[in-house]
Amino acid sequence: MPGWYETETGMDEATVIKQAKSDKEAFGRLYECYVDKIYNYVYYRTGNERDAEDLTARVFFRAMQHIESYEDRGFPFSAWLYRIAHNLVANWHRDHSRRQVFSIDNLEHWHITHDGPESAAERIGDREDLLQAIQRLPSDRQDLLIFKFVEQLTNAEIGAIMERSEGAIKSLYYRTLQELRVELTEKPRRQALLRSLWHSRSGEKSAG
Repeated sequence: MPGWYETETGMDEATVIKQAKSDKEAFGRLYECYVDKIYNYVYYRTGNERDAEDLTARVFFRAMQHIESYEDRGFPFSAWLYRIAHNLVANWHRDHSRRQVFSIDNLEHWHITHDGPESAAERIGDREDLLQAIQRLPSDRQDLLIFKFVEQLTNAEIGAIMERSEGAIKSLYYRTLQELRVELTEKPRRQALLRSLWHSRSGEKSAG
């Protein structure tokens, strides 16, 4: 079965990669095929176009520098690019002490399945709560959700990018969904309790 690159371009990816190790024009074909996907991922994790463009350029510059040492380990070439992007974005957040950025508009482009993170939000009808819950997640869990529901990668591919086993990714995904569901379910209860406490306090002041 042809991979994504072959489907998109009609060319054999392995052949182009081999050529790209000594031919910049061949590397340019890989760039043209994958630049939008890498840019989208970086934009999701930075939240602004200028930094996304800069980091995307750095991803491909680094890839071009190291293409000669690239080895096919049974995963798509894109997994290698995503791993470079993943590491650069992590460094970017750390070096700039950035708060994790995530736009509500991004949720419009998620490919949600019946067990996805939006299912609990749909039940309570508040996507803003989902956004806030995702923003509070550690960066590796945000990455996991993006890779799974935006880039639609398999657990094995995500594991290759995040340098974890497929089983570890499955476990992290399960824990992430459980945490989101609990938080989205508990928030209405907490709000109701706060309203109750506020009204009780207001009543005491009136009585006084």
